[in-house]
Amino acid sequence: MKSFLSQFALALSILFILTGFSNSNNQEFQGKAYYFSKSNLDLGSWGARMSEGQKKQIAARLKNRLQKNYTLTFNKEASYFKEEDKLDAISGATDSWGKNFAQGDQYKNVKTKRLTQKQEFYGKKFLVKDNLLAFDWKMGSETKVIGNYTCFKATATVPTNELTWYDFSWSRQDNSNIENSNSSDTEHDDVDMTEIQAWYAPSIPVSHGPSEYWGLPGLILEISAGNTTILCSKIIMNPEDKTEIEAPAKGTIITKSEYQATIVKKMKEFRNNRMGRRRG
Repeated sequence: MKSFLSQFALALSILFILTGFSNSNNQEFQGKAYYFSKSNLDLGSWGARMSEGQKKQIAARLKNRLQKNYTLTFNKEASYFKEEDKLDAISGATDSWGKNFAQGDQYKNVKTKRLTQKQEFYGKKFLVKDNLLAFDWKMGSETKVIGNYTCFKATATVPTNELTWYDFSWSRQDNSNIENSNSSDTEHDDVDMTEIQAWYAPSIPVSHGPSEYWGLPGLILEISAGNTTILCSKIIMNPEDKTEIEAPAKGTIITKSEYQATIVKKMKEFRNNRMGRRRG
């Protein structure tokens, strides 16, 4: 009996050691992915009146808003997505105006399915806390190689407003007003939707991705949504200098819908004040 108890204690000790080693590995495991995005310039009805030369001039002046660089630091459970600052091609300074409607630093936790995002709007700091966007991914068998990684294709469709809740446009607001004025008890089928195409690498077994994207059985290395493509250019696995992956902590706590309502209200105030000055 004594021998059995000794063996049992030894086996239990080994189990604790192995479990602790596994947990330690999970905590210490980390990667850093570098992404760049490219967006096509949509000039709407104005574009039909412009020459190709004029369009190229505008695209060159807006390059910093059409092409951006990001980093995604991740472990098994959490990730931190951040845009790299660049000088504005127009003023030579950081693009402070564009930042009012750009995506701020974003923390995602795929275990709790929660997001914390830092946003700044005309000098006021917000801390947006909400659920991660739910994607109904359709898994495909098509593959392609990105860098050194074999990636698989997945697709999804989501409401456009849910992807760009931190942004603002008068056209989207006008469309929203039309929908609200025509609203009834029946659900509308004319919600603006965005089709998403993702490429993920199962050999990097984490459910993270850039921006709002997550939920696939491998790191997302490429995303195409609307007129924007985000592509991974480099990955560093288990870097020597680890980064603490923590949620932002400063700002007025608010949800996505509350933040959108806040910027809509402020933009309407700006417009009304400007129109009032013109009339005066």
